[in-house]
Amino acid sequence: MTGTLYGVGLGPGDPELVTVKAARIITAAEVIAYHSARHGRSIARGVAAPYLRAGQIEEQLVYPLTVETTDHPGGYAGAMADFYTASAARLATHLDAGRDVVILAEGDPMFYGSYMHMHKRLCERYPTEVIPGVTSVSAASAVLRRPLVEGEEVLTILPGTLSEDALADRLSSTDSAAVLKLGRTFPKVREAFARAGKLDRALYVERATWETARTLPLSEVDPDSVPYFSLALLPSEQGVAETSPLGSVGEVVVVGLGPAGRPWLTPEAQDALATADHLVGYTTYLNRVPANPRQHRHLTDNQVEAERAAFALDLAKRGHRVAVVSSGDPGVFAMATAVLEVADDPLWRDVPIRVLPGVTAAHAVAAKAGAPLGHDYCTISLSDRLKPWEVITGRLDAAARADFAIAVYNPASKSRTWQLAEAREILLRHRSPDTPVVVGRDVGGPEEAVRITTLADLDPATVDMRCLLIIGSSHTRAVDRPGGGQAVLTPRSYGRIGEQEPG
Repeated sequence: MTGTLYGVGLGPGDPELVTVKAARIITAAEVIAYHSARHGRSIARGVAAPYLRAGQIEEQLVYPLTVETTDHPGGYAGAMADFYTASAARLATHLDAGRDVVILAEGDPMFYGSYMHMHKRLCERYPTEVIPGVTSVSAASAVLRRPLVEGEEVLTILPGTLSEDALADRLSSTDSAAVLKLGRTFPKVREAFARAGKLDRALYVERATWETARTLPLSEVDPDSVPYFSLALLPSEQGVAETSPLGSVGEVVVVGLGPAGRPWLTPEAQDALATADHLVGYTTYLNRVPANPRQHRHLTDNQVEAERAAFALDLAKRGHRVAVVSSGDPGVFAMATAVLEVADDPLWRDVPIRVLPGVTAAHAVAAKAGAPLGHDYCTISLSDRLKPWEVITGRLDAAARADFAIAVYNPASKSRTWQLAEAREILLRHRSPDTPVVVGRDVGGPEEAVRITTLADLDPATVDMRCLLIIGSSHTRAVDRPGGGQAVLTPRSYGRIGEQEPG
């Protein structure tokens, strides 16, 4: 009794797109055969690797040539025919011995695959079963999130090896199309789309479903960057009105997390985080968002805002929904500015961007203390990493003279240990020593602490980067509350006691 020959489709490259039946048959077979170029690497074997088991016999069928010339008397076709005949004889030895043989095939075994050459030589002599797989065309459509055909439309599948005239003629007369076998044929294929008047609709997909997948409008692709495992797709024209074009499908949403995660999130921010494909942010802030295995998380250092923004914009340009997270409100000393600055580059200018507000650290600390920001106030960061210290001191002096209440961000860090003391001296030139000061640390977090002191008693050594300070105006006062606590408030009336705006 002979063995059975199985042609097993592996799909487009993602091992998780291998069918349940294909995985079962791969694991059970005694002999696994796969094709490769002379470098020895086999994409098919790599996709099937999770389903292989120890002890299986492997038959590597190495092509004698790919695109180079040959001195074979029958030319390229003759050399390949001899190779397929010899390979079939090797596999027949196993089948005659009663061993089942699986031939691994990328995509679908009967769709432009090498398996067909083995099938034709062996199917009449041995029991044969073909296990279909997801084709590269279906995978590309799924990656792009664009329908191939609708209604009465006609789909044409073409090899890029056809002449430019033949390609242009076929493309001009069809509704939708997929052109495979790009690589060195790409310039000819793109010109054929242009001649057919359909280059503006054509899209490019490289290594669909792989982690290294790439999608672009066909007109924007560098011909020198095109590998063999790519295709040009002309999707359904009926879907254009309902589906954004490539390059505008994705978006970047800059999300304010508030001071400490989910309890402080707005419903709009929660929805943006839940529907994102990719989450991008500083490690500390992104760790506040619960992990979802469906999503890709990209954690970065705190001092690479521009690089983080460019990374997010690139993901969105390739069709992904991206959430860039910020602590507090993203527009207050945070990522909204970085994203919008980088997005002004022509490379990213067409990427949609939304900014969703969050509870700021200033407002969170103010709420815990009472209402110290009840009248006019300003916010100032003491960090001199992005602006000179002279600018900071000038603004502190101006704000103090103007009698604003002041929310002070980034008051100190491990490397900035003296700035707060100097800032305190500037403020004391214009404010009474008994001016109330609120020191909020980790508000909303597990180490939350809010204390009320005065400008005279403020000890810079007790303040670190996780703190936010609120310096009162000349009208701010601390009042005793029942139970022994205090509340800090800045009255809404100013100068004329008793007259307040409605609210």
